[in-house]
Amino acid sequence: MPSTDTVAGLLPLDADGPALLGDDGELISHATLRKEVDRLAEQLRSAGLGPKDRIAIVLPNGPAMALVMLAAMSVGCAAPLNPKYREDEFRFYLDDLHASALLTLDGASPEAHAAAPEGTIPIVVRGDGMSIDLVAPQSTTIPTQRPGAEDFALVLHTSGTTSRPKIVPLRQRNLSQSARNIATTLRLTSEDRSLNVMPLFHIHGLMAGMLAPLSAGGSVICTSGFDAFKFHRWIDELRPSYYSAVPTMHQMVLARSPGPRPTNLRFVRSSSAALPGPVLEGLRELFHVPIIEAYGMTEASHQMTSNPLPPATTKQGSVGIASGIEVAILDAQNDLVATGERGEVAIKGSTVVDGYENNPAANESAFTAGWFRTGDEGMLDGDGFLFLTGRLKEQINRGGEKISPLEIDEVLIGHPAVAEAVTFAIPHEKLGEEIGAAVVLVEGKETTESELRNYLRERLAAFKVPRRIIIVAEIPKGATGKIQRIGLAEKLAL
Repeated sequence: MPSTDTVAGLLPLDADGPALLGDDGELISHATLRKEVDRLAEQLRSAGLGPKDRIAIVLPNGPAMALVMLAAMSVGCAAPLNPKYREDEFRFYLDDLHASALLTLDGASPEAHAAAPEGTIPIVVRGDGMSIDLVAPQSTTIPTQRPGAEDFALVLHTSGTTSRPKIVPLRQRNLSQSARNIATTLRLTSEDRSLNVMPLFHIHGLMAGMLAPLSAGGSVICTSGFDAFKFHRWIDELRPSYYSAVPTMHQMVLARSPGPRPTNLRFVRSSSAALPGPVLEGLRELFHVPIIEAYGMTEASHQMTSNPLPPATTKQGSVGIASGIEVAILDAQNDLVATGERGEVAIKGSTVVDGYENNPAANESAFTAGWFRTGDEGMLDGDGFLFLTGRLKEQINRGGEKISPLEIDEVLIGHPAVAEAVTFAIPHEKLGEEIGAAVVLVEGKETTESELRNYLRERLAAFKVPRRIIIVAEIPKGATGKIQRIGLAEKLAL
């Protein structure tokens, strides 16, 4: 029997309700899931893979990806990669990870195979949906050891918006504890069903979308990824009790909504970036359920804080209270600041990574006196609720005035013609940085840059009003739907 401090140990032995569902309604039970994960794990072991091996996975979202991720983490260390990468990107990540094997769909991902270092074991997925096999060259040496709590279960790269992507190796115990923390926060039971619209190569989708509900004996709808045109049909037909997504996805949910109606939703969760107040209110009016804002990052195995569910107190504008770890606010000298004062958010606890891999400079910068410095600025109130005020590296320094882009985003989103907004720094010869913003308009509505600037002048100090506001059809986003402010001025040719 696998240790309870491993990913394999998360799958409850006494659960036999639905476990995985395809977005077409196909499903398997928990009992079948356990058998399938064990069977696929043996196919990986037959290729000579064990706890010390990294298995690069290049698959689209869906039931097959969910099964493969669970099997890979039951054998060794899963290293999921975005299937949309180009050959040069695959070459960088595969070299950096030192992957022992590369797992793809049969006949797919030629760029990944072309980029794989010599000696990488090729593994292909045959079949589809819930009925798959993993085909690989057979090894003469079959590992018998199973992963323990201290073995690595998952390795991911940070987004690398300000520097070379850093390798984050997460242990089996990190993931198992994080899944249980999330399940506890959300009061998940065997009756809960997650509509997972986040990619499984991202910590958000893996933890809040899949492992947390499975650990509680619940089920997961394994979609092919977020699709605003299919989303509301999934809600109505597949009857999830919750979904977790990034703010840009929530905005698209509102934009494509057929209107308020009864659903099976118990709550809606938002994480990975700040949720603008008008979007939160729109979701609440649409679904008539609590909107739970949480705060997570890869280095903490996802969730760090979360607003609690009713009847406990929740605070709009806050990302909640600590979830199974310690949270503090530090100043530049690594000292704790007083309640209500701003500083850098720092964390410590059982879900936090022990350190970046092969990156002593990053570790020296990020870890201090047992704390991991997140790079986010925020403050804690007297009740322990965390309020984020911005990403330190994303703050705009306009001639010495430090400006949080989140504050301007929030006001812009309040304009009735604005569906999405992002504020960012524009290089300036004299001031160092000036403020820019890009907005996407609500379908069928119109406004102008001048009107938006006047709207902001009525609500913000003059120095916070962007010098440029451009109206765009789409705001550039990362692979997980998260807006990347750094470098946005260059992407938008400002």
